[in-house]
Amino acid sequence: MFLVLYEWRAKPGKAQLFEEAWRRGTRAITRRYGSFGSRLCRAADGRYVGAAEWPDEPSWRAAMATGMAHDDAEARRMLEEAVEDGGAPILTLTVLDDLVVRPP
Repeated sequence: MFLVLYEWRAKPGKAQLFEEAWRRGTRAITRRYGSFGSRLCRAADGRYVGAAEWPDEPSWRAAMATGMAHDDAEARRMLEEAVEDGGAPILTLTVLDDLVVRPP
């Protein structure tokens, strides 16, 4: 498995718009490129951090080569309206072991 971290700052008053755009965009990327989805987190300083899971690095690189183009144009518009800065990968990681237990 391959993990990619991203970060963003939402414009003032645009947090809900950003969160919805992120959800819609993530679902579209998962459908189109076969990612395992992502988690959205908020840091104490207000930054958003996304942790996207992929089957492997080549799958992620192939999606990146397209600019993560997907079929939800409205999600892209919402993201552009809501984001102050960010969106580029900040860290890529190869998962060596995964002991996360997800509740049923």
